[in-house]
Amino acid sequence: MDKEITDIRYQRQVTLKGFGEAAQKALLQAKVVIVGAGGLGCPVLQYLTAAGIGSIGLVDDDVVSLSNLHRQVLYDTSDIGKSKCAVAAAKLRLINPDTVFTEYQSYLDKNNCLDIISGYDIIVDCTDNFATRYMLNDACVLKGKPLVYAAVNRFEGQVAVFNTIKGDGKYSANYRDLFPEQPGQGEVLNCAEAGVLGVLAGITGSMQANEVIKLITGIGEPLINRLLTYNALTNQLTVFKYDCTALSASIIPKDEIAFKKMDYAQDCAVEDNGFGITIEKFKELVAEKKVRVIDVREPHELPLITAFETTRIPLGELEKKLPGFSGTAIVFICQSGARSLRAAEAAAGYFENKGRFYSLNGGIAAWEMMHQKQLT
Repeated sequence: MDKEITDIRYQRQVTLKGFGEAAQKALLQAKVVIVGAGGLGCPVLQYLTAAGIGSIGLVDDDVVSLSNLHRQVLYDTSDIGKSKCAVAAAKLRLINPDTVFTEYQSYLDKNNCLDIISGYDIIVDCTDNFATRYMLNDACVLKGKPLVYAAVNRFEGQVAVFNTIKGDGKYSANYRDLFPEQPGQGEVLNCAEAGVLGVLAGITGSMQANEVIKLITGIGEPLINRLLTYNALTNQLTVFKYDCTALSASIIPKDEIAFKKMDYAQDCAVEDNGFGITIEKFKELVAEKKVRVIDVREPHELPLITAFETTRIPLGELEKKLPGFSGTAIVFICQSGARSLRAAEAAAGYFENKGRFYSLNGGIAAWEMMHQKQLT
C-alpha cells in the first residue's frame, strides 16, 4: 500500500501529543492474539485493527448464531452458521489491509495453547468460560506473556491487565491472584443464562482494546494490579487494587509438563452421575410422549420454548413442588444444562428413584444450535 495513504490512515493518532510516530510504529510492529471472537472480541478486533496493529491472531472454533447478533457487531444475519474466525478476518481485512491476520479455527486447549500464544507479544482474553480463562492465565504465566482480561455479565463489565514485567524485573499479579480457584459449573451463571446488555460488551471490549494499546505504546497507566468494574445502569466505575499472593504461585503449574496434566474442564464440571441424556434421546422421549419436560430457568429467561410442551418451575422453587410430581418420567431443561442437572439430582434424591429423572445435555443452547445447523 502507498506510504502516503498509510500515513493518512493513522494521522489522527500520530498527531496526538504524547503518542506520535514512535507509538504508531510500535503498533505496526506488535503481534497480538485475541482468544474469542464474540461480544468482547468483536470491538477489540475492530479497534486494534483500525489502530494499526501489525499482526493479529484470532482464536475461535464457534460459528455465528442468531443470538450472537445483539452484541457481536462484526457479524450480520447472512453470517449465521459460518465460522466466526473466517467471517471476522474477512471483514477486518476490509477495515485495514495493512494488518496481517492469522486464523485459528480450533478450540483452545492445553495441547495447543502454549504453542499458539508463544508467537505473540500480548494475549487478549475475550473468552466466555472459566475453564479457558484459567488455562489461558496459567499459560501466560508459564510463557511470560502479558494478558489483557475482560468479562461481562448482565449489566456489569470488568477489565484488568495481568502478568506484566515491572520495573524490578518481577511479574505483576495474574488472574489467580484475584480469583484463585475456578468456580464449579452453575455456581456463576454465564451470559447465556444470566443475560447481558449488548452495548456493555462494546463498552468493555473498547476498554480492553485501550489497555492493549497502552501496553504496546507505553502511554498512560495500564490496569496493572488493578481491576476496573463498570456498571452500565449507573455508569459507575470502580477500581480495586490487588497484589501477588503465595496461594496463586502454589496453584499455577510449574512447567509445561505439569500444565498439560491439568484438567481445567473437570475443575469447572458438574458430574453427570447418569442423569444426562442426549438431544437425540430427548427427541425420542418427547415424540413418544413418555416424559414431562420441566424448564428450571427463571420466568424472565429467553428464549421461549415452542417446539415441545414445557412447565416452568425455577430451580429455587423446585423443592416445594417436588411432592406434587406424578410418576411420569421427567426431563429437566435449562439454558446450558447445569441447573437442570442439579434439579434431576434433587428430584432423584427426594424420591429415592434415579431412573426417571433426566437432564438435557447442553440445555436449550445445544438444542437451538442443533436446530440452526439443520436450517443452514
